Amino acid sequence: MRKLKVIVSGGGTGGHIFPAVSIANELKERFPETDILFVGALGKMEMERVPAAGYRIIGLPVMGFPRKPSFKMLTFFLKLFKSMRMANRVIADFKPDVAIGVGGFASGPVLKAAVRNGVPAVLQEQNSYAGVTNKLLAARVNKICVAYPHMERYFPAEKIVLTGNPIRRNLIEVVVNKSEALAYFKLDAEKPVVLIVGGSLGARTLNESVMANIELIRKTEAQIIWQTGSYYYKEMLERLGNETPANLHPMEFVSRMDLAYAVADVVISRAGAGTISELCLLGKPSVLIPSPNVAEDHQTKNAMALVENEAALLIKDADSKEQLMKETFSLLNDKSRLKSLSENIRKLGRPHAAKDIVDVILAVVESQK
Repeated sequence: MRKLKVIVSGGGTGGHIFPAVSIANELKERFPETDILFVGALGKMEMERVPAAGYRIIGLPVMGFPRKPSFKMLTFFLKLFKSMRMANRVIADFKPDVAIGVGGFASGPVLKAAVRNGVPAVLQEQNSYAGVTNKLLAARVNKICVAYPHMERYFPAEKIVLTGNPIRRNLIEVVVNKSEALAYFKLDAEKPVVLIVGGSLGARTLNESVMANIELIRKTEAQIIWQTGSYYYKEMLERLGNETPANLHPMEFVSRMDLAYAVADVVISRAGAGTISELCLLGKPSVLIPSPNVAEDHQTKNAMALVENEAALLIKDADSKEQLMKETFSLLNDKSRLKSLSENIRKLGRPHAAKDIVDVILAVVESQK
């Protein structure tokens, strides 16, 4: 195949950025000559994460639509107008063979500019509830790669390809020795392990649920790896003082998630699309607490897609302090339930998502010749 030129656009959160980089990596691996340009939103996470992954990125001044009427409306439209002009210029200068949108602020102007200029386009939707940008673009793109079934509720059925979400390659490829993982976290091989993760910044609700149940934690034999997140780590240590139970292991950030997953009997987590894809692939029994602070309450919808398949437990954010640790310890003691959750969630995993998405992209490019 001739040298491909690809624009990848979107971001705003790790849930958008990680799939975008995974798709780029898969393209580069199969076609090393591929020229890839990212377009993101100025001031957002992608402006750091994408260069760190080795790719060029251009930032647009685009912002999210204000939820309440205010002077921010004027700013929004001015920035959108400027972003559209910039996006048109980027498309004209770079001349891509295909444009890929992963959702997020920058995706709209770039994909609109691409299709207006006759460039074929592919969307990747990570969630079980489609984002606003992707819904607006759906009618104009060639194909839409989705991670959940029944997405014809939001997109034209003939454009949908069920691919799953790409996940971190080290989680697929590294076969971890469990004894190595136990040694890394200094854990007892004879006792069960709970992993609590609330994202790199942390999740206030999960942290408060731990703090509200310190005595219950102290009485259980379970060992708990607790990623507090960088935002809350110092505060949690100060509040614990000298009262930290011996079986509770607070960590600011778990850099070796492969080891953490290897050793975990149950995972407590928010319900972001990327995390859920990892849990499915690894077959981990999970207790999900969807964040209420996300657009369209999409984390609840992500979690419900698992619950409906008896593949995870869901606890509402508001009920977490009261129920989370009790439900988790009850689950740990129910071996048959752990086994069925693990089997059911594994059925939903799609280990070849990045490869399948790139296959769709290449088919779209070929069809335009």
